[in-house]
Amino acid sequence: MATDWRSDTVEEVRALILEAEPDVEEEAKWVKPSNPAGVPTFSCSGLICTVETYKDKVKLTFARGAALADPGSLFNASLDAGTRRAIDLREGDRIEPSAFVDLVREAVELNRA
Repeated sequence: MATDWRSDTVEEVRALILEAEPDVEEEAKWVKPSNPAGVPTFSCSGLICTVETYKDKVKLTFARGAALADPGSLFNASLDAGTRRAIDLREGDRIEPSAFVDLVREAVELNRA
């Protein structure tokens, strides 16, 4: 992946996920010729989220997002999905760090329940 706003966003999100839960495991899944680096997935007692990079956005999809309270109102995509919810970040968008850390912690607690 080229170094640009998307890779910077992925690195910022990765750091926040690790801040929220130091025991998180990151793994690249769905490696294919069109995406040789695969899709970063973050797990702790189950899948927390995936981080996909598109031409116009970085999509953070929470596997069990529909079950999360999301008090920071971060979810802005896949709002009609039965189980998952997503956060689409476009160039220039900023994610509220403390709200995101809280969301990741909530997802981990849900996985551990």
